[in-house]
Amino acid sequence: MLELSIRGLSKTYPNGVRALSGVDLDIPTGMFGLLGPNGAGKSTLMRTLATLQEADSGSVTLGDINVLKQKDDVRRMLGYLPQEFGVYPRISADAMLNHFAVLKGLAKAGPRKEVVDALLQRVNLWDVRKQNLGTFSGGMRQRFGIAQALLGSPKLIIVDEPTAGLDPGERVRFHNLLAEIGENVIVILSTHIVEDVSDLCSLMAIISHGRVLMSGDPVEAIRSLEGRIWRRVVPRTELEAIQKEHAVISTRLVAGKTFVHVLNDTNPGGFEPVSGSLEDVYFSTLHKAA
Repeated sequence: MLELSIRGLSKTYPNGVRALSGVDLDIPTGMFGLLGPNGAGKSTLMRTLATLQEADSGSVTLGDINVLKQKDDVRRMLGYLPQEFGVYPRISADAMLNHFAVLKGLAKAGPRKEVVDALLQRVNLWDVRKQNLGTFSGGMRQRFGIAQALLGSPKLIIVDEPTAGLDPGERVRFHNLLAEIGENVIVILSTHIVEDVSDLCSLMAIISHGRVLMSGDPVEAIRSLEGRIWRRVVPRTELEAIQKEHAVISTRLVAGKTFVHVLNDTNPGGFEPVSGSLEDVYFSTLHKAA
């Protein structure tokens, strides 16, 4: 099966910001979640893998292809949905996807129409294919973005922050679409939304300040926190004192009450045990690296 291998990938921008610092990752066929806060280096990594910018050092291979040098070969195997996917508002979905298909090399009208029609049906936009893209909701635009990313039967699909701003219903539809796609190709899902990774991905990595802090199986990562996550409701006036006294990994407001989660091998006193989640993995990993 095809695998993407990243070794020692680094990138520093002219303003001195070190966006990537020695990134090592192995990404097999299936859904892979890249989780990190805004500014962590996720988009820099995605753009580098998509051959849209250069790395300073390191190597990336996709099967036997050198991603950093054989860019045309990579682009023939790549589907990319960037964080900001602009559309021409006065062009229909059908016409725009047909245009993208021409750019992707589908020159013959007959076979091109078959591909475009099949993709519009696959992403559930067939009934609105004659509507202008400017009338589409955010979720519809994202599904159209996936349709253009699927042109040419790619082996590697990169989606950058795809569910930000989607309503719950559109998010579920988008998740189902990604899960179906990820059965046969490499799909890298870059996001800061923990639930996206928890719902979709069998492998993941957490990145912050350009460094990979952990990678592996989300289920195993959650299991590693068993018996080490403790919860307590605290008045907001006491929150600062609790944060100074304990290793608070997250705070959450639920029904007007402030819940804090603490990572500790034993009960810190006055806390109750709680089952760990991928959110606890994420925040505890960031906390340890701070």
